[in-house]
Amino acid sequence: MDLVEAEEFKERCTQCAAVSWGLTDEGKYYCTSCHNVTEISKEVINTGAIPNTKIQAINRGLKRKRKLEKGWDWYVCEGFQYVLCQQAEALKTLGVGPELKNEVLHNFWKRYLQKSKQAYCKNPIYTSRRKTVVLEDNLSHSDWESEPELLSDFSLPFVESGAESQSDVTTQKSFPVIKASQSETASVCSGSLDGVEYSRRKEKGIVKMTMPRTLAFCYLSLLWQRETITLSDLLRFVEEDHIPYINSFQHFPEEMKLYGRDKGIFAIESWPDYEDIYKKIIEVATFLDLPRFPDITEDCCLHPNILCMKYLMEVNLPDEMHNLTCQVVKLTGIGEVDFLTFDPIAKMAKTVKYDIQAIAIIIVVLKLLFLLDDNLEWSLSNLAEKHNEKNKEDKPWFDFRKWYQVMKKTVDEKKQKWEEARAKYLWKSEKPLYHSSIDKSVVYKRREMVVNLQKQFSTLVDSTPTVEKKSPSSFQFNWSEEDTDRTCFHGHSLQGILKKKGQLLTTKNSLYWLSTQKFCKSYCKHVTTYEESNYSLSYQFILNLFSFLLRIKTSFLHEEVSLVEKRLFKAKYSKIKKKSSRSKKVRRY
Repeated sequence: MDLVEAEEFKERCTQCAAVSWGLTDEGKYYCTSCHNVTEISKEVINTGAIPNTKIQAINRGLKRKRKLEKGWDWYVCEGFQYVLCQQAEALKTLGVGPELKNEVLHNFWKRYLQKSKQAYCKNPIYTSRRKTVVLEDNLSHSDWESEPELLSDFSLPFVESGAESQSDVTTQKSFPVIKASQSETASVCSGSLDGVEYSRRKEKGIVKMTMPRTLAFCYLSLLWQRETITLSDLLRFVEEDHIPYINSFQHFPEEMKLYGRDKGIFAIESWPDYEDIYKKIIEVATFLDLPRFPDITEDCCLHPNILCMKYLMEVNLPDEMHNLTCQVVKLTGIGEVDFLTFDPIAKMAKTVKYDIQAIAIIIVVLKLLFLLDDNLEWSLSNLAEKHNEKNKEDKPWFDFRKWYQVMKKTVDEKKQKWEEARAKYLWKSEKPLYHSSIDKSVVYKRREMVVNLQKQFSTLVDSTPTVEKKSPSSFQFNWSEEDTDRTCFHGHSLQGILKKKGQLLTTKNSLYWLSTQKFCKSYCKHVTTYEESNYSLSYQFILNLFSFLLRIKTSFLHEEVSLVEKRLFKAKYSKIKKKSSRSKKVRRY
């Protein structure tokens, strides 16, 4: 912006009547008092200053700039489609097969557009005030009535709307082409055509698309493909910025202008929550009326036997524990195909929390071995410590106390770094957001000043504000026998905890306490309640450790442990139920 070059413009401002003008980057005059931007542009008078260039080329350039400033006519659903496309590309770089984007996610999204009546239907719902014309030559009549079929041409990142089109659109099967009326194109309150109405829209029975629901679509696609990425992994990759979510709108094409009400739709200033996304997964799958998902069998990476092995390695527990986790899976029936496979059209549609369930099984096994009552685990640790001192050449016995010390130190360091990274996270995007097109020049100028100040301060303190991006990994903790600084317990024996009974091995500990004595009523929103003061310190540490690993609440994990115990100890719970019913009868008489 140049104030000197604008001195020749002497007209009064229509807003504040002041004569104080500046030039925007687009060459338009704006009032420095009230920031009113006019439609009058500075004319090029001296063409001799530009060698070997004709005045016609300058005029052509100005037209292109004005066209770019106006941008494309686009709808909110196109913005979400572009976000999904970017997320699918990110998952592809993480090792997911290309068919997730080209077939599964594409098909789910088409199904959503049809169910929400935004496309693939005879009368798309956009607004009652605007006239929308769907070009029926793009789709046959049979396409309206039939379910969306899988397409392999998801390269077009958004639905075409408006008069402008790409040169190669005609060669592809694309989404329905929507022509907007001229009254739609000019919007002061939003860059999208339907941003204002979309933010107000509340239709019964229609699941409204939001940024958190883009993650629900991604996870449903991963689950359909039976990929190795669990929900907690997906949310962690989002947090580590490997999958676009926070400020994903800044990757939109320059022609897709985003401001005003669009900010409330696409701008996110909170991390995705596991429980919230889980509910949205059920919600979206039910709304789409999806069929039964592919079976989760024993050779699938989401099977509890495989996930238990993964998390045992993650938290540095002995490999021998895997046999016990497999036994718990078999006794509870958790490994059955019908139990693990997601069926949205079932009477009670619910998907298994595969990662949390696997962790819950490990916690149950730890309770079977060590009881976790702040007493037995330390007594067994004393025996293991004495044995390891006397038999240094033999396979070491697992020492719970030593494992606790190693894990506590490691997790505390990891948690501190995680909290610092969250505190330093810059929520504001590199691409500034503004409330209306009128405020654009002011917002960009302020953003430029902020960036310059950040650079100056970072130079003074000799530090860079950017944080190095970590490479994606399925494991947060890595353990190896060669690491001398930290003990690896993978090869340690459970001999000091188990005893032989005939040809079988059983636990020396014969006691067990239930995490939940009584479950909440059916009309209650939660399964049970969790209060730290009611449980042992060892149990609290285990819950906190695994809760941090999955980035979930401890109460959420405690509920899953209680549900696994309910399936494992059916007899105990039936006795408790009978006792409670008898006591009620006595009270009545």
